[in-house]
Amino acid sequence: MAGNEVLITEEGLEKIESEIEYLKTVRRKEVAERIKVALGYGDLSENSEYDEAKNEQAQVEERIAKLEYMARNAKVVKGNDLNDQIVNVGSAVTVVDEDTQEEDTYYIVGSAEADPLEGKISNESPIGAGLMGMGIGDVADIDVPQGKVRLKVLKISIA
Repeated sequence: MAGNEVLITEEGLEKIESEIEYLKTVRRKEVAERIKVALGYGDLSENSEYDEAKNEQAQVEERIAKLEYMARNAKVVKGNDLNDQIVNVGSAVTVVDEDTQEEDTYYIVGSAEADPLEGKISNESPIGAGLMGMGIGDVADIDVPQGKVRLKVLKISIA
């Protein structure tokens, strides 16, 4: 994989493109209007509304640039590139912690899409990287910030 490629699922790319569209068509206009209103308040040297609006504008433009970079460099992982025998980006993998017997299902995504609260973990995270390439029945000993976990792969599906 090239250094600037961004692994992403089709769903993730659609979300990025949607956010770019929203930022360009809605947020840019909202921020421009805030700047225009703040300019009407006069002296810019003591105009906190103007400073806040300009900072927000910079943040919006920075986010647009980041998302456009990700979209340009996206390597989309498609369902037909996957199988239900090997963990890869785009896989949903059910594991059991061999110490606690607790089961979890993780959706392995590229780092651009990671959202642990939704069970979407990056292929570059400790658990994601530890599960990559594993098959059903395989056991992975993974170093995590809390120590070491021993996860057994129970099921792999194409998410």
